[in-house]
Amino acid sequence: MSERVRVAVLAGGPSAEHEVSLQSAQAVLDALPKDLYEPVPIIIDRQGRWPVELRRDLADVVFPVLHGPFGEDGVVQGHLETLGMPYVGCGVLASAVAMNKIAIRRMLVAENIPVIPQVWFTEHEWRTTSDPSEPVKSLDWPMYVKPANMGSSIGISRVTSMEELRAGVDLALTHDRLVVVEQGVTAREFICGVLGGYDTPEASVPGELIVPGDWLDYEAKYLSQAEIATIPAVLPERVAEDMRELSLRAFRAIGGYGLSRVDFLYEEGTGRLYVLEINTMPGFTSRSVYARAWAASGVPYPDLLRRLIDLAFARSGS
Repeated sequence: MSERVRVAVLAGGPSAEHEVSLQSAQAVLDALPKDLYEPVPIIIDRQGRWPVELRRDLADVVFPVLHGPFGEDGVVQGHLETLGMPYVGCGVLASAVAMNKIAIRRMLVAENIPVIPQVWFTEHEWRTTSDPSEPVKSLDWPMYVKPANMGSSIGISRVTSMEELRAGVDLALTHDRLVVVEQGVTAREFICGVLGGYDTPEASVPGELIVPGDWLDYEAKYLSQAEIATIPAVLPERVAEDMRELSLRAFRAIGGYGLSRVDFLYEEGTGRLYVLEINTMPGFTSRSVYARAWAASGVPYPDLLRRLIDLAFARSGS
């Protein structure tokens, strides 16, 4: 082994979040302390082809900065497990559960963690129903239609009528054969970062997402130059502490390891908090709310990377 730790940074991949992954990976490559680490960038193309075969003589640890299906759903994590290589982030089960909006809801409900009302159905069930309103009869307008397995707000629609619902489901089905429809609520949106191992994870200060319209879509997150979050969030201390506690409970519920970003909805009128989703490999771009939340919590970006790599070695026993 060389004096510096060789870090294979995986990026790209065949998911619809290929470009986001490239941005995240570049930020990681730029920020890795060069006196400690030797970066080994590995760009997986859109067809899922690797430029090199990943081996222990190529890198000491892997940082899979991959978003969405193939990279954040346990597939790559399983491959790295078979290679016996230390890697950053959640393992196979936590990654797979968090990526699937149906599975994560079931896991959270089982742990008495509050979630937004939702329904789900398969493409076959949708195509063969005689009444398109039947699957969503338990919900009210507006609703949010989402592919069951996708991130970065890709394939999501806010719908307020049956015509919009049909179009939203058609869009979601271009990304997945399972569709989730969530109840829309009037609420503020927040995130909380989690960092650590199985036993003593920590939660960052919460951040509030700045939503320019009805919701924070892909363009607002990654293409606009407008500010997207207030960190730390302006909240009553009790609510902020509740968010942090729920973040840790959600992280433990899925068996999280390394890192996750937990997304919340907060209804000010009722005081209700809902866990919206858990991202096991959140964006690592320069505008990343996960990294900014930890910076505001006293862990600057280079230190954050170092802690994640240390956690990867600790889990593997290296």
